[in-house]
Amino acid sequence: MPAPEIWQSWLNARDSKSRIQETVSRVRIPLSPPFDFLFLFAIIARMKSFNERVYEIVAQIPAGRVATFGQIARMIGRPRMARFVGFASNNKACWHLPWHRVVFKDGTLIGEPFHDQQYRDLKNEGVKFTRDKKVIMDKYQWQPAGESMPANIRDWPLKF
Repeated sequence: MPAPEIWQSWLNARDSKSRIQETVSRVRIPLSPPFDFLFLFAIIARMKSFNERVYEIVAQIPAGRVATFGQIARMIGRPRMARFVGFASNNKACWHLPWHRVVFKDGTLIGEPFHDQQYRDLKNEGVKFTRDKKVIMDKYQWQPAGESMPANIRDWPLKF
């Protein structure tokens, strides 16, 4: 038979556990469900999604300039989400944006099947490349603070 103090400690632990459960079960959330929904709806209405902020930046890239995925991520305040900027380009609703002006940080163009199309579009805008088809980043990378020309609808590529 175990010592009485062991039984007493076990009873105390069991008793405190049941008191905690009773206390937690009496706790009620003061907000009613309709208020919770309206509160969340107001927050969502004021907040722009990550993709929408990416689209705003991509729309501002002027013709003849390129931006990197990481640069766009830093501009919207999410510096470690460059890969998600690339994921945002997969949305068919944003294909009217000049995504051909977004390249990797070393100037490499995107992979197949759009590599040749991106090369042609950038070449038509006057962007120069190295021999291995990489953009010369120190000359053509977009620096939004240093450029005074605003984005204009004339900068958008015309696709028919």
